[in-house]
Parts: sequence; C-alpha cells; structure tokens
Amino acid sequence: MNSPGFPRRPWRLAAEASALVIAVVVAFPLYWMVLSALKPTGEIESSEPRPWTLAPTLDSFRRVFGQQEFGRYFANSLVVACTVVVASALIAFLAATAVTRFRFRFRTTLLIMFLVAQMVPVEALTIPLFFQMRDFGQLNTLGALILPHIAFSLPFAIWMLRGFVKAVPEALEEAAQLDGASRSRFLWQILFPLVFPGLVATSVFSFISAWNDFLFAKSFIISDTSQSTLPMALLVFYKPEEPDWGGVMAASTVMTVPVLVFFVLVQRRLVSGLGGAVKD
Repeated sequence: MNSPGFPRRPWRLAAEASALVIAVVVAFPLYWMVLSALKPTGEIESSEPRPWTLAPTLDSFRRVFGQQEFGRYFANSLVVACTVVVASALIAFLAATAVTRFRFRFRTTLLIMFLVAQMVPVEALTIPLFFQMRDFGQLNTLGALILPHIAFSLPFAIWMLRGFVKAVPEALEEAAQLDGASRSRFLWQILFPLVFPGLVATSVFSFISAWNDFLFAKSFIISDTSQSTLPMALLVFYKPEEPDWGGVMAASTVMTVPVLVFFVLVQRRLVSGLGGAVKD
C-alpha cells in the first residue's frame, strides 16, 4: 500500500484511468437513454442534440404507463425470465453434478456437444425452432419463449457449474456418507449451497437473455398480443412514419430497471461466483 507522502505507481494510475474511461464509455448509452426519456419532444427532435436538458419532463413515461397492455407485457416478461432462471439453474446443477461425479459412456462427447451448441448462432436456429414450436402447439404462448431460452442457457450453465462441482472435494461426500447422509441429502444440503455462487452467476446471464429477448418474441408470438413480452412494447412507440423516440427511450429505461435491481440483489454472490469461491 502506498504511503500518503509517495505518489502512486505510473502503471496503477494508467490502469485506473483506463478503467474510468471504459466505465464512462459503457455508461454513456445508459445516460443518453435516460436523458432522452426525460427530454421534451422538441429537444429530442432537435437537429442540435445536447447532452443535458433544462426542462425535464415525465410525459414520455406517462405515455408508456398509459398503454393498456404495458402491465401485461411486463408481467409476461417477468414470468418468462423467472421461469428460465429457476428451471435452467436446477437442470444445469443436476447435469453438472452428473457429468462431474459419475463416469459413463460418451461423457466427453456430451460435454463437447454442450460446447458446440454454444457456437451455433441463435438466428440460424430461429426457423427450425419456429416449426418445432408449431408442432408442439406452443406458438402464441409463453412456452414458445421459455423452452428455447432454457435450451440455450443450459450449455453455458453446465460448463460453468461443472468447475464448481469439481472443486468440491470428493472426501466431503465420503464424510457425509459415513455420517449417514444419503446421496440426495448431500446433493441438496451440502453440494447445492457450495455451488450456489456459480448458480447465481449463470442466473444473471439467463435472466438478461430472457428479459431482453426480441427475436423469439417477434417470431413465435404472431397473433395473440396478450402473450407478448416487454421488448415488443417498444414497437408500440416506434412507427416508421412518426417514431416516438421519447416513448421508446422511456420504455427502454423501464425495461432496464428490473435488470439493475436483479443485479444489485445478487452482486455479492455474482462476484464470488465469477471468481470461483469454492475451496477445499
């Protein structure tokens, strides 16, 4: 640690300055989004945009919350995102435990398939998924959004949780068995709490992916608008002839709030999860 009378090392100052610049670059779009949501219509459409406003207004937010279906869209997004987070976390935990603790044929092949699945672009699978959801009778239902997101979030979650499960020493399981604990009790009462930071880390990515999804919502919800999610609400304010940019930015701001709240709630677990906080 540097003494009060000595300057910081140049490399540390450079690293802190770089981090500050990156933080400003990343945060600026969010600032501009919120600013545009608070600007009056005249300033938004001005040919000389300014990075401030002297006359903030909540008119754009009033138009957003005044939409009849906005509350339904919000609830649908919440149902989809929460279901994807819970289901993918539980399935990934069980799958990661199976491929780590058990030896079976094609185990390595299965792990490679998980990795290959991550390399396939989502856009390339949208049309096959559309026909699959149609055959399952899931079009125009929230199931058409939940099932694909669970499938796409599982490979990453399993690969990440595999490291956490592997970090838990097998001696701990043997000690639990000697104490009379069954395998299911060890799984849920001992192993699950130890890998929980990893579950939180994967859940953040699953939540963001499901919450911000527009491609599947646009492709699989065709006629029943009551099953639409929040990203589709942006289309209400975007009209090619006369787009309501204030409404678009206000709706985007409202969409961002739940993600920020979720991140704040799990940030401590997320940091330990990304760092691999399971020790022998």
